Amino acid sequence: MFRFSEKMDLDLPFSDVSLGGFTLVEIMIVVAIIALLAALAIPNLLRAKLGANESAAQASLRTLSTGAQSYRAVNPVYPAGLNNLASDSPPYIDAVLGTGTKQGYSFSITSTSNTYAATARPQTYNTSGTRSFFVDESGVIRYTNADASATTNDLPITP
Repeated sequence: MFRFSEKMDLDLPFSDVSLGGFTLVEIMIVVAIIALLAALAIPNLLRAKLGANESAAQASLRTLSTGAQSYRAVNPVYPAGLNNLASDSPPYIDAVLGTGTKQGYSFSITSTSNTYAATARPQTYNTSGTRSFFVDESGVIRYTNADASATTNDLPITP
């Protein structure tokens, strides 16, 4: 019978002792599987973010187009810049869009008394977006895949 005063012989060989845990090989296999899954998933996530930025840029251009038309209905001219649309009371566009940058895109609007042109360009081409967009008083949004501003000569977005 075992008594607390007796000493146990703990000089057993390591192979005889059963320890719970993972071997180095098992851990390396798990890390390799996680790295493989990450390598497959990250490019898809980046493409999804690019698509979301481009969709948001198109929506913002629609907002600018609507705001410019509404501004012209009240005033005799189109707005001279984003500040005119954002600072009017009530504002025609939200304050974030009024700063000229939103979701990876830079926005601008230029006008004369009878025309306006609004553009959206990626802040970092191929990172925040791959297409530049353009809209004028016709309300048709146009795009280009080049690292340049879109114009009236570029292809329209098809719904």
